[in-house]
Amino acid sequence: MKTIYLAGGCFWGTEHFFKKIPGVISTEVGFSNGLCTIVNPSYKMVKQGDTGFAETVKIDYDEAILELNTIIKLYFKTIDPTSLNHQGGDFGTQYRTGIYYTDDNDYLIARDMLAEEQKKYPLPLAVELLPLKSFYTAEEYHQDYLDKNPDGYCHIPLSLMNYADELRREYLSSKKNMAIDEY
Repeated sequence: MKTIYLAGGCFWGTEHFFKKIPGVISTEVGFSNGLCTIVNPSYKMVKQGDTGFAETVKIDYDEAILELNTIIKLYFKTIDPTSLNHQGGDFGTQYRTGIYYTDDNDYLIARDMLAEEQKKYPLPLAVELLPLKSFYTAEEYHQDYLDKNPDGYCHIPLSLMNYADELRREYLSSKKNMAIDEY
């Protein structure tokens, strides 16, 4: 099992999308890479926008089924990578985009994926690529939020959520590992 941390705006939708992807073992929403003087921030603190923390999803995945480059490719589908501190209806540094890694090999993969993605845009990408400095789990009511609140806010289009559902159905019906090209 491997782990990567993705900040993609509001963590509710990002978590909901990725937990549907075959090979994702578990997800957890929380706050990452904030001011080192703050320990275990609350949502209320982070929402103020001055803690330096980003709403982030911890993704544990089975790399025998799902490769990091596929996760990042899917991540780019869920965000506007040129938007600084803004995704959907959310504004502020806590909604910035970022890929936070704990393995130097993951840095190399993410760096190369960002370089490829940059070729698609005339504006510079606003996605951070940094080592994970900290991650604090958000309050329980934020975990699996869109399962608990199906009509809750989500910046990710419904068509993309349906795409993730279809990937899961195809994977489960095939009873085999899907190749990266199938995503």
